[in-house]
Amino acid sequence: QVQLVESGGGLVQAGDSLRLSCAASGRTFTRYTMGWFRQAPGKEREFAAAVSWSGGSTDYADSVQGRFTISRDKSKGTIYLQMNSLKPEDTAVYYCAAGYRVYQIRRRDEYDYWGQGAQVTVSS
Repeated sequence: QVQLVESGGGLVQAGDSLRLSCAASGRTFTRYTMGWFRQAPGKEREFAAAVSWSGGSTDYADSVQGRFTISRDKSKGTIYLQMNSLKPEDTAVYYCAAGYRVYQIRRRDEYDYWGQGAQVTVSS
């Protein structure tokens, strides 16, 4: 089992920055691909960003490319999502996810464990 706990959400204005954290505990965190997904009201949960278990490879949705940065600190068992130049359309609940054998990094069903979510609200 892997337990994931997100933190760092909040209410910000358009153009502001915010950093989400996801603390992992349980099984060997370092061998898991880690991802951030988000779900806006009335919409499906969608891929935002992911980082390989080694930390050497990252992927981003087109909508956040160039504004968001995902990173992982293996020593702390934590991943981060630095979000800059936030827009109202970034408003969503952000979920941290962990997957052991992830072949299609953008697919929700590739991930085995999920956090409880962190609300991010961006006002215009």
